[in-house]
Amino acid sequence: MNAKIDLHVHTNASDGKYAPAQLVQLAARNGLTLLAITDHDTVSGVVAAQTAAQEFPTLKIIAGVEISSHEPGSEVHVLGYFIDIANAEFLKQMVALNDSRQDRAHAMVEKLHGLGLDISLERVKQLAGDGSIGRPHIAQALMEKGYVSSFQEVFERYLGQGCPAYVERIKITPDEAVAIILRSGGLPVLAHPTFISNAEPLIARLTACGLVGMECYYKDYTSELRDNLAALAHRYNLIATGGSDFHGIGDAAEVLLGEAGVPAECGANLIRTAREHGIKLQPYLD
Repeated sequence: MNAKIDLHVHTNASDGKYAPAQLVQLAARNGLTLLAITDHDTVSGVVAAQTAAQEFPTLKIIAGVEISSHEPGSEVHVLGYFIDIANAEFLKQMVALNDSRQDRAHAMVEKLHGLGLDISLERVKQLAGDGSIGRPHIAQALMEKGYVSSFQEVFERYLGQGCPAYVERIKITPDEAVAIILRSGGLPVLAHPTFISNAEPLIARLTACGLVGMECYYKDYTSELRDNLAALAHRYNLIATGGSDFHGIGDAAEVLLGEAGVPAECGANLIRTAREHGIKLQPYLD
């Protein structure tokens, strides 16, 4: 049986449903051998996940993050792998980004009120718990009130870019996101490139800034799209990575943990690239 890996997942440290230890247990039950914790703009769930994984010797954890940035016309997410989670500068920048999430959530709730959708910021904060507030928490609040029937509907009608309740966050550029990851000792990888308008010029620019990979095996991408993206990655000498972007939200359209069909060699290539960049790996990864 082929090894199952997932290099893009979220815990309740950001906008996922499961606590890090719960997610690790689920990954182990599902037969995963490699899991990257990539919460939005925080690494606060990494240590708990690594600790929980000690009970499952066949499952290895990569410390990661997903940083949100903005390019004209697109929101661009950059994944960082093998982050030094004790790096003071990095942690300060993540605090600033998370503070902007609070402000953004308040502004989106106000916009929804203007559209006649009565949800409370207090309920959104309750749904976020100890994690950073994200649009999925606002979506959950809308679904609870019966205003929408699915997360897809929320993002298509209200919270997606260009929709009436969408609010941009603190603006950092993709170049800055790549630089933040590099300064924290990590490897920057472009997430879900199909979400980006006219992605190839951005890929070329970010590659010159130190981008090492791009997500080619994402969620429910078709085989043809995966092949095309892998060819694009090869053109720029980037490694191909992938993942489910699992949040555990229970939406019918969600790809389950470890079920994105990411080839095991993606994980091996990511670890090899870390070694080539002189990154000190956890003993179980080295």
